[in-house]
Amino acid sequence: MVTSKESRQTIIRVDDVSSAIEYCYEAGWTDGLPVVPPTVELVDAMLEAVELDPLTVIGEHVTTRRSCTAHAAAVNAVMAGCLPAHFPIVIAAMKAMSKTGFNYHGSTASTGGSGHLIVVSGPITDEIDMNATGNLFGSGNRANAAIGRTIRLIHLNVFHMQPNVTDKSTQGNPGKYSLCVAERSDRNPWPLLNEEMGHPDESVVVVFAAGGFHNVENHFAATPEQALLTVADSMSCLDSLTHGQSVVVLSPETAEIVAADAFWTKSRVRNFLFENAYRENDALQRIGRPTDTDADRSKYKFSNDGVKEGLTERYHRGLSADDILLFVGGGDAGAHSSFLPSWSRGRNSIMQSEVIVPIKKG
Repeated sequence: MVTSKESRQTIIRVDDVSSAIEYCYEAGWTDGLPVVPPTVELVDAMLEAVELDPLTVIGEHVTTRRSCTAHAAAVNAVMAGCLPAHFPIVIAAMKAMSKTGFNYHGSTASTGGSGHLIVVSGPITDEIDMNATGNLFGSGNRANAAIGRTIRLIHLNVFHMQPNVTDKSTQGNPGKYSLCVAERSDRNPWPLLNEEMGHPDESVVVVFAAGGFHNVENHFAATPEQALLTVADSMSCLDSLTHGQSVVVLSPETAEIVAADAFWTKSRVRNFLFENAYRENDALQRIGRPTDTDADRSKYKFSNDGVKEGLTERYHRGLSADDILLFVGGGDAGAHSSFLPSWSRGRNSIMQSEVIVPIKKG
């Protein structure tokens, strides 16, 4: 592979760009779409944007004992179409996904087919022109698409998570191509994620091993309760109801309805969603799913007579309101929000965050 001057291996020479693209296909370096040939000059420019030794490990699969260096990430970032200004987000995302609770290897190898969601919050989203508005989860924005795609190429080329070989996803997930979004700030009635996490002047990335995408639509809702009950109903659908975490992205139109009353703080919204995102145990029994009374007894308090306190008849999405990542994103018009469940049947992957170190100036 073409490498940087700091850790250069054999340099592959080809006659033209078309031949270079075809070489990348033959080498198995693509996700099925054409990639940008990773020339020495482009990789060096990517690395020069950050103050990291090219051999610094920024991500790892503990299970397979494979690691990703800054240089390897830069090569894949070039192939994905990233600009150097995008690279700090790639590095932060890799560091976040490598934290123990995320279960990086399991979420890339499982039959469940997770898409690794990258949520970016803070001033960097405007600096690199990320999309936080219309078609948020769709195509059309270079930063969103290229950053998310870089993570996928790293899965393939560094960690060797290849479809039908080590990636055992039953039906796959379109988010495996790219799943990167920015939080919208100008139509957000609540504190941004970076502010909630204690970094008001910095940018943060949150990573989440997400299952299938749920569009939540209610153009008739006129009150906060009506809008939020629609979201909670989607969160409690039988196909994805687990004690795992959730991502809820409210459209600006829906967020405006909810936040019109100052009573509805972000914390109250999360509490309301958790309290209403449940199914009665008998509904789960009808489809053969374990109920809350079947859960690990060590997770709950019991009274002196052995009766479990709390969630006895209901099975909730998540274990508490803290399991819901809530933010605003999407276009100005349309009451289309979204819910992304966790990838696993339980709590096998917990979302992680990392502060983004900005590019070197000057």
